[in-house]
Amino acid sequence: MRLNVKCFATLAEKSPPGGACELPEGADVARLMDSLQLPAAEVKIIFINGVAVEPDAVLHDGDRVGLFPAVGGG
Repeated sequence: MRLNVKCFATLAEKSPPGGACELPEGADVARLMDSLQLPAAEVKIIFINGVAVEPDAVLHDGDRVGLFPAVGGG
C-alpha cells in the first residue's frame, strides 16, 4: 500500500523522499516508524488523516500520516 508521510520539526529529516512510502497491507504505524528508522520514544504525536492515533493503529492505502516529536514552547 502507498502512504503519504510527513515528519515534522526535528523529525523532518526522516520524511521519506517525495513524502511517499510503501508498506504491506495490514502494517501499523509502529512498522512505519521502524521503516523510517524513527525510535518510538522520539515520536510523541501521530495523526492519520487528521485524527490522533496510537502506534498500533493499522494503516490503509492512501492514508496521510503525520509524525511529530515532543514540542516545547514558552
